Amino acid sequence: MASKVTLSDGAFHIDGTPTYAGRSWRGHRIEGRLFDSRMANAIADDENPETRGAWAYADGPWDAQRSTAEFIAALPAYRAHGLLAVCINLSGGSPQGYSWNQPWKICGFTPDGTIKHAWAERLEAVIAACDRLGMVVILGLFYGKQSGTFKDESAVKAAVTNTVDWLSAKGATNVLLEIGNEVDLENVWTHPIIAAERCHELIELAQRRSGGRLLVSTSLIGIDAPPEPIVAAADFLLPHGNRVHGPDGHYQPSPHGIRLQLARWRASPAYRGQPIVYNEDDHFEFDKPDNHFVAAVECGASWGYFDYRMSRERFEDGFQSLPVDWTISSKRKRAFFGLLKEITGA
Repeated sequence: MASKVTLSDGAFHIDGTPTYAGRSWRGHRIEGRLFDSRMANAIADDENPETRGAWAYADGPWDAQRSTAEFIAALPAYRAHGLLAVCINLSGGSPQGYSWNQPWKICGFTPDGTIKHAWAERLEAVIAACDRLGMVVILGLFYGKQSGTFKDESAVKAAVTNTVDWLSAKGATNVLLEIGNEVDLENVWTHPIIAAERCHELIELAQRRSGGRLLVSTSLIGIDAPPEPIVAAADFLLPHGNRVHGPDGHYQPSPHGIRLQLARWRASPAYRGQPIVYNEDDHFEFDKPDNHFVAAVECGASWGYFDYRMSRERFEDGFQSLPVDWTISSKRKRAFFGLLKEITGA
């Protein structure tokens, strides 16, 4: 591995050079940002025979190796449009986008916290492909509905240390670690140490285990500032915009907007200037002069695209719903990557 992601004065650098070096857009500094897209299931497999068949391709059965290979093949197109980071998760994400009942088994860890060999191979291939392109992997470990995989708290801690040790052994320096996806989400976490009240313990564990070489955070869906111990511990902050309605919150039922969410996060007494990176937001409206993406940019944050296949949509739609068409194949995808290219000057 060669590419190395670092932080300096609140800005991301790759191999010592600020991202989007010298770039500004409509008077807003783009240099040092890290724009991303959620690709949670890029290395996922479903080990439940009762649900695995639901992800079949039109021309054949579900194939995790095929999915990862097609994802890797699409990376150069993402990079050409200015995307610098992809967000994947060793515990996957809902293949239906949103679903309370999730019977599939898509966790890449064994009950004792060991990374499964096939998942590790796919992860290594993705990290290497991103490395060749000068891209970053935001690697998530835990996802709420898969957290029951782990037999106890010690297994959760083992998953963290095993992942950090694996990344170190592979020389994977283009990786940022996301402990859990939306750790403040209600009623999904089997083990309290992953949830918001104690997640800082796992952030600190990963930082210690890596000797401070790995940048670590966790994502949250809350509109108000996250727990102060998380803000104090995290190297960067990962809000989600799914529960926010509009750049300024003019839409019902929520009066909260992206700009207000960012102001509240930065107002935390524990905030110390870390960069803020949305790595999941399912609000689009890319054709409008103001939207979540634009609002985040204007407020000094990076933004991340979350796209899943919605009701009655086609195979071409969405980046999370299995099976995935990883190409820039839909009107929504083209709109996002078009605006991204304009903002980044790619």
